[in-house]
Amino acid sequence: MASQSLHMVGQAIDIRVPGIETGELKTLAVGLAAGGVGYYPQSDFVHVDIGRVRSW
Repeated sequence: MASQSLHMVGQAIDIRVPGIETGELKTLAVGLAAGGVGYYPQSDFVHVDIGRVRSW
């Protein structure tokens, strides 16, 4: 994990929600426009943080 990671200061989380596809979860998180959203379909999780609004 990067030393400047928002995870290190409690401002980011990697999530999965049972019963919701990660692609759908990503779409919902991006729609909030409340921070960063990273989509990792091969690893089956979505990263969400409270940094600037962006997605990857």
